[in-house]
Amino acid sequence: MYQRWLDEYKNKLVTADQAAKLVKSGDWVEYGFGINCARDFDEALAKRKDELQDVNIRCDIGAYQHFTAEADPDGDVFTWNSWHVAGHDKKFIGKTLYYIPMKFHENPMMTRKDCTPDNVAVIQVTSMDKHGYFNFGGSAVNNWAMMETADITILEVNSKMPRCLGGNQECVHVTQVDYIMESRNEPIMVLGSSKASEVEIKIAEFIIEHLYDGNCLQLGIGGTPNAVGTMVANSDLKNLGVHTEMYVDAYLEMVKAGKITGASKNIDRYKQVYSFAMGSQELYDYIDDNPGLASFSVDYTNNPFVVAQIDNFVSINACIEVDLFGQVCSESVGTRHISGTGGQLDFVEGAYKSKGGQSFVCLPSTIESKGVVKSRIQPTLTPGAIVTDPRTATHMLVTEYGIANMKGKSTWQRAEELINIAHPDFRDELIKEAEKMNIWRKINKMR
Repeated sequence: MYQRWLDEYKNKLVTADQAAKLVKSGDWVEYGFGINCARDFDEALAKRKDELQDVNIRCDIGAYQHFTAEADPDGDVFTWNSWHVAGHDKKFIGKTLYYIPMKFHENPMMTRKDCTPDNVAVIQVTSMDKHGYFNFGGSAVNNWAMMETADITILEVNSKMPRCLGGNQECVHVTQVDYIMESRNEPIMVLGSSKASEVEIKIAEFIIEHLYDGNCLQLGIGGTPNAVGTMVANSDLKNLGVHTEMYVDAYLEMVKAGKITGASKNIDRYKQVYSFAMGSQELYDYIDDNPGLASFSVDYTNNPFVVAQIDNFVSINACIEVDLFGQVCSESVGTRHISGTGGQLDFVEGAYKSKGGQSFVCLPSTIESKGVVKSRIQPTLTPGAIVTDPRTATHMLVTEYGIANMKGKSTWQRAEELINIAHPDFRDELIKEAEKMNIWRKINKMR
C-alpha cells in the first residue's frame, strides 16, 4: 500500500513557486495555526506582489516571518486577517493586519459557517507516514474546517514538525489534499518562557493555596501561569490532569516532577488534552509521538460544555485591566489592540460550571507607563477597551494583594472585593469613584 500512497504523493508534488502560482487576484488564502503556518509558501507568494491584487490572507498566530506583509507594507496587495494577534504581529496592526473577533471554541464553526470561503488553504505538516497520513503536528485547531471549505488544499511538509497523536482531526491522508510541497525544513519556531516577576510569583502563591490533588489544569500564557507551573512542580500536589488549548513548557515542568497523571479526570482519563503547542525544542521533542498526550480540534478542547464535564477544573489566565463592575479587558489598551479573546472566555465559563471548578484571571495591581504608575483596577475600563470577560462571567480576579470572588456578589460587594485587592495607594480614589457611581455603601469594609 505504501507504494500506492508514495505514487499519489509524487503526483501531487509541486514547488513552493508552483504552489504560489495557484493564488489569483481576489483570493482568500488561509494558513495553518501557530507553528503550522505556511512559511516557504508565503515567501514564494510575496514574490508575486506585482502580479496580484486584493489577496486576503487569514491566519491565527502565524509563527513565522510574514513575507507577504513585509513585501507590501502599505497593504496594497496583501491583507492579513488574524484570529489572534501575537507579539510579532503587532507591527503590522492597522497597516496590513486586522483582527477577527471570536471565541476560540467557535473558530471551526465560524470557518465553516460565516467566513468568506478559502480559495486556497496551506498547512505546514509532518512528513507522510507509511499509511499515507500527514500529521498536523503542533496544531489541530481548525485545519479540517479550513480544508473542508477551501477550493484548493496544499500541504507544506517539514520533517522537523513533531508528530502529535490524537485526539481528533489531527491528521490528513494524501488522498484528501490537492497539492504537496516539500519545504526547506526550517526549524520550528521556538517560544521562550516568560520569567515571572516578584508580583507574578505572589499572585501565583495565592492561586496555589486554592489547588488540591486531582485538579485538572488549563494555563494561559505569561509569567503568572509559568510561576504556577513551577510552584506545582515543587509542591506536594499529585494526580493532576491537563485539558488546555495551549500546551506550554509549564506542563512539561510538572510532568518531570511527576505531578501529571490524569487519573482523576472524568473524560479523556490519563490523557493530556490540548489543541496546539508552542514552546521550547524540548517541549516539541516531548510531545512528538507521545501517546500520553492527545491533540484535538479547538471546538472540543475549548467547548465550555466539554470543560464543564471535567470535575475540579482550574483555569488560570491573565488580563490587562479590570473595572469595579468586574468587567475584564485582556485585548487592548483603550483602542490600541494588544491581543485577542482567544480561549479565555471559553475557559472562564467552562471552569466555573465544572463541579468544584475555579476560574482565575490575574493581573498585577499597577502598571508603569512613561514614568507614571497607574492602577490596573479602574473605576471603569479605559475608553475604547474591549470587554473580554463580561461581569456576568467573571469568577475570581487575582492581584498580588489577594483574590476577589465576583460570583453571587452585588455591585457594591464587587466594588469592595476589587478595591481590597487594588494597590493601597489607589484605594481611596477608587472608593470616591465608586461612591460617584452609586456602588459604594457606608457599611462597606476595607481590609
